[in-house]
Amino acid sequence: MNPTEAALYRLGVALAIGLLVGAERHWRARDEEAGRRTAGVRTFAITGLLGGLAGMLASRTEFSAAGGALLLGACFLGHAAVVALYDWREAAAEGRFSVTSVVAAQATFLLGALAAMGDAAVAGAAAVALTALLAARESLHAFMARLSWVELRSAVVLLAMTLVALPLVPDRPVALLGGLNPARVWLLAVILAAVSYLGYVAIRLFGAGAGQAAAGAAAGLVSSTAATVSNARASVARPAEAEALAAGTLVAGAVSCLRTALLAWLGAAAVGELLAPALLAAAAVQGLALLALLRPREMGQEPLGAAIGNPFELRAVLQLALLLAVVGLVSRLAAERFGGAGAIAVAALTGLADVDAVTLTVPGLVPAQLSPTLGALAVAVAVGANGLAKAGYALALGTRGFGIRFAAGTVAGLVAGALVLALTGLPPA
Repeated sequence: MNPTEAALYRLGVALAIGLLVGAERHWRARDEEAGRRTAGVRTFAITGLLGGLAGMLASRTEFSAAGGALLLGACFLGHAAVVALYDWREAAAEGRFSVTSVVAAQATFLLGALAAMGDAAVAGAAAVALTALLAARESLHAFMARLSWVELRSAVVLLAMTLVALPLVPDRPVALLGGLNPARVWLLAVILAAVSYLGYVAIRLFGAGAGQAAAGAAAGLVSSTAATVSNARASVARPAEAEALAAGTLVAGAVSCLRTALLAWLGAAAVGELLAPALLAAAAVQGLALLALLRPREMGQEPLGAAIGNPFELRAVLQLALLLAVVGLVSRLAAERFGGAGAIAVAALTGLADVDAVTLTVPGLVPAQLSPTLGALAVAVAVGANGLAKAGYALALGTRGFGIRFAAGTVAGLVAGALVLALTGLPPA
């Protein structure tokens, strides 16, 4: 591509950026009469092109770096002032206070300049993100309206844990902690809490009308054990809905299997690859059991059972980090003293209450203390123990119909997973 072709390509990207953003802005004000809107598709297209021309002029060899920056800055400020003036007049006439179009025009100008100065791909990607953000106004406003202070605080906690606390935690094995790496433990706690928080947000946003299947899927991201206990108790209060409750709980179990596969892969890719076929098989069989239980008319029913708590409460995160540290330390000591059998025994006992701690800590012992095969087997044992424990909770706390349906689907999934483990070269869990 010769210099002229390259310059035309970059200007074309700058123009396309303006057209993309302008299409969204014009669509939003499409009912306005001609001449009654500050900026539409044509104005934004010209804005993108203007930014591209300004960037191209500023990067010419005739200007020094400082001179080019001054030229680009002057063009930007002049354009921003004109757009702000006309938007102010429109806002005064309409009695509104939004400044979104002004900021969008400024961003379009700068993205056009960025495209012309050489980073066309980055500018194009940013323009797509900008347009998506502008188009999501209603969804974002609805989300903010439903967001509670506790949930907003949780997002702040997540950012503080990741950007403030994590760099301060020692990133090396500490002898007093049995060789554990505190930074890794903290990072695992952040990852697990973040995954659970996605499910919590999904329940808050979509659970109210999404039906048993969607609510169960979201609950599986948070805690399938909590969902099992909650729905089991709900089946006692509403025995006529036991079948739908069992179906929703099976969805939570199936999603939990997929979640475990992802977390194991994050802990050690080799362990995740060995476990993935078995966990997918277990999830698929539970899905088949779901289809046998959940009638079409129940897909849209209101989700049942108690709400699941916010997993990003600071106290819950600290408890999670402590649990991960304890399980990691005990697993390491057991593996050093008893080999793979010790780690598997710890996994079986821990899995009765929580499979996530094993899923995230045991792969960290690979390959130093455990082989990938033994690491995968330990996680599989934890999944099996947890599944049997959930079946027990369902039988003990729920109605007979709920318990039998859920236990049958769960055990069938575990058997399918064990068979796949055997066929892929691992001993069944």
